[in-house]
Amino acid sequence: MLLGLLLAFLLPLTSFGWGPNGHRIVAEIAWLHLTPQARKAVTNILGRQSMAMIANWPDFIKSDTTHQYDHTSSWHYLDFPANIDRAKFNQLLSEATGENLYTETQAMIKELKNRSLSKEKQLFALSFLVHMIGDMHQPLHVGRDEDMGGNKINVMWFDKPSNLHRVWDENLIDFQQLSYTEYTKALDIASPARIKAIQSGSIADWMYDSHQLSDKIYAYTQPDAKLSYRYNYVFVNDLNQQLLKGGLRLAEILNKAFSR
Repeated sequence: MLLGLLLAFLLPLTSFGWGPNGHRIVAEIAWLHLTPQARKAVTNILGRQSMAMIANWPDFIKSDTTHQYDHTSSWHYLDFPANIDRAKFNQLLSEATGENLYTETQAMIKELKNRSLSKEKQLFALSFLVHMIGDMHQPLHVGRDEDMGGNKINVMWFDKPSNLHRVWDENLIDFQQLSYTEYTKALDIASPARIKAIQSGSIADWMYDSHQLSDKIYAYTQPDAKLSYRYNYVFVNDLNQQLLKGGLRLAEILNKAFSR
């Protein structure tokens, strides 16, 4: 597993969740907000690797030709119908009993709380948890099934072919022209009160928050739309808040998981 984790970075990257920078930003923000106890536990699992560098591994392994990770493909998302209220959302969430973003996030948290777990399994659980909390805050990962979370909605991004999912995975983030460390520094300025507010609530609350943003995105973005500066102006604050929320909430989960 450890060797596979290193070799995975040599495999070609395909767009699945936040792009590489998005996941690294979420992981880096989380790292900066870990308690000393949680940071020690994470370091014991990762060794000399960083959270930011393992954050994209669950996407990279989709290129693994042995197919040993194929069962994890459904862990990255959970689709919902458009414009549902919270009661309907809760109902559908409770009925989503298979392997999906919601159930596997909870499963990985449970794994990390198991102190008797092998180092290899801890690394697997931590890598996926870091990644899935990032995916959870990419709003099209809790988008609509009929268009595969925006993958089937073709658009133009600055006159280049793209799709709605890729715009949110990579195009918007890359447009800011910041490295993941620069982006982290720019975003990580919330007050203690704001941090506490962001970290409050449940995983279900956070997913519904992302789903509501997906409705806003769908309503604004028409198929074959030509997106450029105006689209960035409309959505860059939402983008930045999702990255910040993902990082701070990941930190909250890890701090609790390693609190004893």
